[in-house]
Amino acid sequence: MSLRADSLAALQIHNPSDKCASVGALHCVISESDCLEEFAEPDHLPCRPERPTLHASLKLPQRSVHTPDGRAALIHSLAHIELNAIDLALDIVWRFPGLPAQFYLDWAVVAQEEARHFDLLAKHLSAQGFQYGDFPAHTGLWDMAEKTRGDLLARLAIVPRTLEARGLDASPPVREKLLAAGDRRAADILSIILRDEIGHVATGNRWYRWLCSQRGLDPIAAYRTLAQSYGVPKPRGPFNLAARRAAGFDEIELAALGDPRV
Repeated sequence: MSLRADSLAALQIHNPSDKCASVGALHCVISESDCLEEFAEPDHLPCRPERPTLHASLKLPQRSVHTPDGRAALIHSLAHIELNAIDLALDIVWRFPGLPAQFYLDWAVVAQEEARHFDLLAKHLSAQGFQYGDFPAHTGLWDMAEKTRGDLLARLAIVPRTLEARGLDASPPVREKLLAAGDRRAADILSIILRDEIGHVATGNRWYRWLCSQRGLDPIAAYRTLAQSYGVPKPRGPFNLAARRAAGFDEIELAALGDPRV
């Protein structure tokens, strides 16, 4: 068995339920030869179902979460984020050879937790009379994966430490909105996701700093350069500082959130 080859195979599965099952069955053991193996990139990654329709820039109509359609649209958008997060974790496992075995094991666990998140949201959506694919969705998360495909440091800086870290900020107000609409089950799922995502961002922080050390780079200066090079949107508050601290951001990094240069 090859953890990295199996991760690439899972990335090529179209059906989300089948993908989640494949990710859940990943054999989280890795050999030295598996760490070093290089793969030819298949066409059209990641494989996706025919629905939802995907748009590079998507402005969804404003819907109230106090209506069934509005809550379903919100839950659908969260499920879409989690499906992208599965693909991002699988991609980082297979794409970058020659790293410590623990790197691949860590991200395989992230993929498995993201798959559980998607499954929870998809089942809750189904219980509301909707299915994943019933609403349009955006390509934003994977677009950044494409941009960083040639540089692991950029991938770590921008995906877990920036885009996924924004989820730490966004999750509490979304949870409160769902609670106010009477959807306690969705709010409970958001609590599970926030708990796990703190660990996922911490994994990104840990390996980002390790790679900066390997390359002789200052993590804060390197991040600023990468954020500017890749056109990362400037962070906007309010920030979930407690969650960010738990995810491994230090006080200098937290203070820099309001720095206009970042």
